[in-house]
Amino acid sequence: MFVNYITLMLVNLVAGLSLLALYVYQGLDSPDQKRWVPGFGISGAIALVTGLHMIWTWPVTGSYNIAYGETSVMFGMLFIGASIALANGWDLFTVAVYAFFAGLVSILVGLRIINLGLTQRPLVAGIGFILTGLAGVCSAPALYLKNNRALRLTGVAVLVIAALIWAFTGALAYWGHLANYSEWKPVPMR
Repeated sequence: MFVNYITLMLVNLVAGLSLLALYVYQGLDSPDQKRWVPGFGISGAIALVTGLHMIWTWPVTGSYNIAYGETSVMFGMLFIGASIALANGWDLFTVAVYAFFAGLVSILVGLRIINLGLTQRPLVAGIGFILTGLAGVCSAPALYLKNNRALRLTGVAVLVIAALIWAFTGALAYWGHLANYSEWKPVPMR
C-alpha cells in the first residue's frame, strides 16, 4: 500500500482559494495589502513543497502525480509570488500573467480527468480543476477591473464554488484515508 498526502494538498487548496476569494471580495482595493502576506505565503509554501515532492517521487499510482503534483507546484508559486509582491508593495501584473497560464493547465487537466474517468468522482474533480483554472485565467481582468463589482462578485463565486468542491473532495479523502491506512505500518515496523 502506498501512502499519499493528497488530503493535505486538498485542504491547503481550500484554504488558499478561500483566502483568495476573501481577497478579491474585500482586499483588492484595501490600503493594507500586507495583511494578506502570511496566509498566501503559508498556502503557497505547503502547495509548493507537497507538489515538488509529488512530482519528484511519484508517491501515488498513475497520472495523479501529474494532475495534482504539477498543478500544486504552480498554485504554490502563484501564492508565494503574490505573497512576496504584496509584502513589497509590488504590482501583481506578472503574477496574474503566470496565473493565466497555470489556469489554462488546470482547465486542461480538469477536462482530461473527466475524459479519462480518473478519480472516484471524475466529474466533481474535473469541475474543481476547471473552476480553479478559470479563476487563474480571469485573474488579470479581475485585478485591473477591480471597480467592476459584478465581475468581482462573479470571481468570488467561482472561487467559493471551487473551494467547496475541493472541501467535499478533501473531506471524502480524509474519511477514506483514515480507514484505509488504519492498519498501515512503516517498512521498519513490518
